[in-house]
Amino acid sequence: MFSSTIAAISTPFGRGGIAVIRISGDEAIPIAEKIFRPRGKKSLSALPGGQAVYGDFLWEGRVLDDGIATLFRAPRSFTGEDTVELSCHGGRLLTATRLTAALTAGATQAEAGEFTKRALLHGKLSLSEAEGIIDLIDAETPDQLRLARAHTSGVFSRRITELYDRLAALVAETYVVADYPDEDLTSLTPEALKGEIRTLSDRISELLDSFRTGHAIAEGIYTVTAGKPNTGKSSLMNALLGRDRAIVSPRAGTTRDYLEEKAAVGKILLRLVDTAGIRDTEDEVEKIGVTRSLSALHRAELILALFDASAPPDGEDFALLDALKDLSVPKLALLNKNDLLPQVTAPSPALLSALEGRFDDILFLSAKTGEGLAALKEKIESLFAAGDIDYDSRAIVANARQNAALLRAKEALGRAEEALVAGFSPDVAGMDLEEALAALGETDGRSVSADVVDRIFRRFCVGK
Repeated sequence: MFSSTIAAISTPFGRGGIAVIRISGDEAIPIAEKIFRPRGKKSLSALPGGQAVYGDFLWEGRVLDDGIATLFRAPRSFTGEDTVELSCHGGRLLTATRLTAALTAGATQAEAGEFTKRALLHGKLSLSEAEGIIDLIDAETPDQLRLARAHTSGVFSRRITELYDRLAALVAETYVVADYPDEDLTSLTPEALKGEIRTLSDRISELLDSFRTGHAIAEGIYTVTAGKPNTGKSSLMNALLGRDRAIVSPRAGTTRDYLEEKAAVGKILLRLVDTAGIRDTEDEVEKIGVTRSLSALHRAELILALFDASAPPDGEDFALLDALKDLSVPKLALLNKNDLLPQVTAPSPALLSALEGRFDDILFLSAKTGEGLAALKEKIESLFAAGDIDYDSRAIVANARQNAALLRAKEALGRAEEALVAGFSPDVAGMDLEEALAALGETDGRSVSADVVDRIFRRFCVGK
């Protein structure tokens, strides 16, 4: 399938205890023999797969370093090809010299993710499992690790395979009925066919329902803090991050542009955006910040709207409410500066009245002292990932690509059922069933385009 043998540094490039050079392809073992000499009596080519051997690394005919060569023979390797992993002492020059030696001996520099792409194309793993690998590498929270591990271990892929095989059998039976109407080759009646389609559609719906949680864990929720100037948006961002990232000042209008950072909230990840205060202003720079804040609101998946709990609402608060009224994403009203309430009697009744019925919840908060922060985190987590998650058995849709493919499969199944209800013959429904089958196959790489594969593997580092 591949004519070249590839090599790359598979550990972070820099100073460290060891560095690993990975070589994979038909010529992996002959190339490794040119640059590595075992200390024992056997050459690399004489060793069985799955064995590690100590020896010397050669450069221009001289011993440069010593280390370990681990040999994997096709097809029992990660890539499905002959593979040699060379472990030497870690150092920038030493590691670069080891790679240069491999390339000089006949290897080609690997592209980003090329080892994993070869594993995919040799049938060693599915596309969803490959995506799980990069998610495992990029994970920033414990639950991202758990979800990524579930995908790399095939929990999602096995569920897709089960649905794919069941739908493929249904397509075959559909065309048997169409091609041999007078033969008793199948017991599938139109009613039974509709029942099977509904069952498959329900199973896909279960997967689609998991995307809200999977997206929140794996990709993160685009979360926008909004409010008039000096309501504590930057203080809230710092509190959620656990460090000072945004400038906090008693002077209104400090934030002129939005800042974006990632914050872990329980099981989920927030892609948190601190926006400029929304108000009418004559300051040209602040105007640009307000415009960008409004734009961010329309991209938001969660909105945290801050109001001053110690003061009655004013025109700027009502302008914010007006900007939020047509946005259908979850919205939480945060009555900030709760620490000031002992100095006044209670939150303004006018403020509470203005907020009532416009938000998923109204929470009291002091971003300054941290009071109410735990309750806010619990509420956010409950919106997107309520309860315990059994990562070992529950298939969870982890990204928008998988979700889009499943949506297309469900829509095609819906059209097939409509055709049968309208009285069309099974072969008419069969065309939509085939479309559903192709869409389902895209989720784990059975029928995905080369362009999609290339875009996915651009996320990978070189050497993986």
